[in-house]
Amino acid sequence: MIIKDNCLILAIETSCDETSAAVIKNGNEILSNIVSTQIDIHKRFGGVVPEVASRLHVEQITLVIEEAMSKANVEYTDLSAIAVTEGPGLVGALLIGVNAAKAIAFAHDLPLIGVHHIAGHIYANRLIQELHFPLLALVVSGGHTELVYMKEDGEFEVIGETRDDAAGEAYDKVARTLKLPYPGGPHIDRLAQEGSANIPFPRAWLEEGSYDFSFSGLKSAVINYMHNAEQRGVEISPEDVAASFQESVVEVIVTKTIQAAKEYDVKQVLLAGGVAANKGLRASLQKEMSIFSDKELVIPPLSLCTDNAAMIGAAAYVRFKQGKLSSLSLNGNPGLDLENM
Repeated sequence: MIIKDNCLILAIETSCDETSAAVIKNGNEILSNIVSTQIDIHKRFGGVVPEVASRLHVEQITLVIEEAMSKANVEYTDLSAIAVTEGPGLVGALLIGVNAAKAIAFAHDLPLIGVHHIAGHIYANRLIQELHFPLLALVVSGGHTELVYMKEDGEFEVIGETRDDAAGEAYDKVARTLKLPYPGGPHIDRLAQEGSANIPFPRAWLEEGSYDFSFSGLKSAVINYMHNAEQRGVEISPEDVAASFQESVVEVIVTKTIQAAKEYDVKQVLLAGGVAANKGLRASLQKEMSIFSDKELVIPPLSLCTDNAAMIGAAAYVRFKQGKLSSLSLNGNPGLDLENM
């Protein structure tokens, strides 16, 4: 497929609780990236309510797209394609974005590109730095904890994934036990900086050679520790609980990432996903990666860690170049497989 010198992609992201639209130029330049978050609404419920999220996406989607187009100072006739998160995510939320993208693509006779949400998180790194293959992506978010090996552009091999709770999910559940607001991750991270990791919470290493993760046992251990202390009337330090929990999570994630980087002999290690904003994880990964002289660590800015449409546009550009387009029968797919995109 012939790509114009100025390839402009309007990207839409509605997989969970952010309504976002962005205009991306040539896969690596952000002309606009508008994000309307629903955090304050869902905070009242202690987590994302799918039906509420869908309704809020309906209210915001047109406004967000119009703002993204206006800020980028482009018209629909300037666009090369429309991209949208196809999955995974909340099916009702995905459908809002998918149908908006299909309507625009149909109305303006533009190519449509369905994008995997995790591919978007990985390619968010291209918005700050050129990628060099082969590379390893560590994706850590509320719904995913994965190690993804990429031999070349657009090729994904999941070499490790969570067998139960994702790291972000464990953070939120532990935060709830500590009576911290939703989302819990940033609050745990902040408390951890003030505490000492003096509580021996378990590390789930799994069988030798496995790059999979498991955080369910750790989450249960923390909750049981809190409940037992409460029953005995023993005062606990929330800061120490947070620090000990975070150290357990980070140690396992970083150790497996370093091992995989060695085994697969990659040129870069990318950090991606909402939990990539975690200061403890960033600091530990930077420290451990310093042993390599031939491997580069790439960490996106905080604004590109959480869900946003710019990352979807960056991933879509690769699919566009490879001619991997979607038809107008595109549907939201909450169980979309990254490796078979």
